[in-house]
Amino acid sequence: MELLEVFKRLGIALGLGLLVGLQRERTDARLAGFRTFPLITLLGALTGLLGKDFGGWIMGLGLLGLAAVIVVGNLEALRGKNESPGVTSEAALLVMYAVGAYLMIGHSSVAIAVGGTVAVLLHLKPEMHALAAKIGDRDFKAIMQFVLISLVILPVLPNQYYGPYYVLNPYKIWLMVVLIVGISLGGYLAYKLLGPRAGTWAGGVLGGLISSTATTVSYARRSRKATGSHALATFVILVASAIVFVRVLLLVGATAPGFVGSIAGPMGIMFVVIGALSIRSWFASRTEATPMPEQGNPTELKPALLFAVLFAAILVGVAAAKEYFGSSGLYAVAILSGLADMDAITLSITQLVHGGTVAADTGWRLILVAAMSNLVFKTAIVALLGNRDLLARVATSFAVALAVGVAILLFWPAG
Repeated sequence: MELLEVFKRLGIALGLGLLVGLQRERTDARLAGFRTFPLITLLGALTGLLGKDFGGWIMGLGLLGLAAVIVVGNLEALRGKNESPGVTSEAALLVMYAVGAYLMIGHSSVAIAVGGTVAVLLHLKPEMHALAAKIGDRDFKAIMQFVLISLVILPVLPNQYYGPYYVLNPYKIWLMVVLIVGISLGGYLAYKLLGPRAGTWAGGVLGGLISSTATTVSYARRSRKATGSHALATFVILVASAIVFVRVLLLVGATAPGFVGSIAGPMGIMFVVIGALSIRSWFASRTEATPMPEQGNPTELKPALLFAVLFAAILVGVAAAKEYFGSSGLYAVAILSGLADMDAITLSITQLVHGGTVAADTGWRLILVAAMSNLVFKTAIVALLGNRDLLARVATSFAVALAVGVAILLFWPAG
């Protein structure tokens, strides 16, 4: 390593140590503060530099020395107090020592990111404690169920193809389950943190992230029970339906980034159109203040298994339709699948586009058709569960969106 690069990295180590030390100093940390943390980070950097020439045992020796310093620094406090003083500063010292060492032997950007994260975590202590206090047993159960789905079940599934048309890969199917549940869990936790009176905008956005269909059902039912709430219900349903197109782009970007360029335009236009319609309805609902309906836990194992089965069935259905009926068969599957679940058909088509089985230009058209089918399905839900005023407003708005969708299908240039 050149001399200038060495000084540059030592300077970064000093800066990161000062940053974390300043935070500890402001909290009156007993063990280490503004001077100690930069010294420890520099110690790590120097042992890392020496370790490159003389072996990694030097970094280990430095770590043992740091451990001894921490023990000595805590002896007096432990003798004078019965309660535990906590180990946050001690853990931060060990991490910053490792950050300094890694600066000399690895990528500086990684070390900077870790050092900055340490400072942020230390600074956000009150907010993190408040967050933990807001998470109830039900919410913690949701998080643990997501851990089960993503970190326990997923790694043990075989990553190879089986079944008819050679399209069923247990690992990839469950990976899509993890992706969907993760997005829904994020919306659910945001709902729990914001509270039921977070506002109508939040109700629509979070409803779209968790489940736009469930949101439509909830507000349609409430419109029949509470007269005069149809303007608010219309607004929330439209916002949730607009977010569906953002969700589609998130799914495509996460599973097939090369497909985003083809689908972004049509999905973006649909989002803007329904978003504009929702803004129009906002002006009629500003005087209404209704709490968000209670949201269900999106990480339950039974719905996850049902989604996996639905996703696998659509994969086989799309493959069979393409083989026996060509493109017309694919559109039929898209229409039927969109009635039930947008996520499954979106991911199925995206996987086929990514694998080269379906052309990108055909892929986004199939997803758009499924989305239009989903709008029709939501209109039917409102007709069955909501009042006439809500049906008139939602049906009119969705009719405009469907007309725009048809125009996109007819006139959008082929890729």
